[in-house]
Amino acid sequence: MYRPSAFAVDDVHVLHEVVRARVFITIAAIRDGAVQFAYAPVVVDADNGPRGGIRFHLARNNPLAALEDGARVSIGAMAADAYVSPDWYRAVVTVPTWNYIAVEGEGAVHRQSREELRKLVVDLSAQEEAKLAPKRPWLIDKVPAERTEALLNAIVGFSLSFERLQGKFKLSQDKKPQDFDGVIAGLEARGDPASLAVVRAMRRVKP
Repeated sequence: MYRPSAFAVDDVHVLHEVVRARVFITIAAIRDGAVQFAYAPVVVDADNGPRGGIRFHLARNNPLAALEDGARVSIGAMAADAYVSPDWYRAVVTVPTWNYIAVEGEGAVHRQSREELRKLVVDLSAQEEAKLAPKRPWLIDKVPAERTEALLNAIVGFSLSFERLQGKFKLSQDKKPQDFDGVIAGLEARGDPASLAVVRAMRRVKP
């Protein structure tokens, strides 16, 4: 992605946290000479290579489920984003823009075995059920064995070790302090969840 130096983020730990928080990502690969997309929740594996990796599954009928071992795949995760009005700047006269956080990665996929796929389903559900506490977590054992096997037949699991992982945190870091603060004030006044998420991110990178 296009990454001016003010916005470039390469800290693997930070990028993993963005993907973990977003969870549901875009997956892209070339099939039959064209770029095709899929969308899936992921489990981040920090120890899968120097840049870590992810695991995900797709419906067996999804065209990208036919990817073979070694196929190149790119992923994208959009986190917080919000419109920035030029009226919020206090020093500069300029045009509208957008603040956002994006992460991109790339690597070769590995098709999972049946046991790896089952573990993925267990790990993914445990990851998301933990966010619903104090609800008692759902467990795969609640599903009859025959039904579980039928459901596993309907999906294909993949793992991916990142060969490239990079982020772009465009959060007004290139603006003067008074303009940076003006954007925060404007987003806070707007008050919607997306704008407030950008405010929290901006405060973490505030010069």
